[in-house]
Amino acid sequence: MTEKAHILLVDDEAAITDNLAPFLTRAGFTVTVAVNGAEALQQAAALQPDLLVMDVLMPKMDGREALRQLRHEDNWTPIILLTQVGESMERAMALEEGADDYLNKPFDPHELVARIRAVLRRARPGHPPLAAAWKLASGPLTLDRRARRAYLNNEELTLTPKALALLEYLLTHPDELVSRDRLLDAVWGWDYPVGTRAVDARVAELRRALQDDSADPRYIETVPGQGYRFAAPVEVRP
Repeated sequence: MTEKAHILLVDDEAAITDNLAPFLTRAGFTVTVAVNGAEALQQAAALQPDLLVMDVLMPKMDGREALRQLRHEDNWTPIILLTQVGESMERAMALEEGADDYLNKPFDPHELVARIRAVLRRARPGHPPLAAAWKLASGPLTLDRRARRAYLNNEELTLTPKALALLEYLLTHPDELVSRDRLLDAVWGWDYPVGTRAVDARVAELRRALQDDSADPRYIETVPGQGYRFAAPVEVRP
């Protein structure tokens, strides 16, 4: 990440941009504001920012349409979408269309800063984000997202659907500390009637399948009191 990364903040709510833009500036970023998707496209072309933070619901052109147009133009500037709490399928579609991450409104600005820094760290200039790739690999571990299958040393792993979804989320967010609450929201959904122990149970399932030692992990690292991190490098496979 550059020392002064340039963030294009796109939201039609002045109450948000008036507070968030100064906060991001204090966090060490250069910030430009746009008020809708159409203006975001113009600013992205003219200013070539390092990352866009873009609301989904906006007049003239919404955030997802602006995302689709940028990706159609082969512009792979990292994008974090700001969404209202919605269906997990809608979020998954946004990621498949090329978003790097999403954050539900209302959100903690400190969480947004952490997401921005994480996305900038794993960004591959000129290439689609990991979240848009169909096949990911980390050493002998491979995930085929289209087929919903995972392999270790070319042997298919037997995983429950939630464990597979958890593995997918961790692989698309490598080297990022992810809290149990965030995993619960991403994998089970914000209103799913389970607690964070469900996350721990599926992590334990993954570790057994991956033959990963929690005391000396190759893949999934526990950060005591905070959450989990996928510690190994991740790459896109054709």
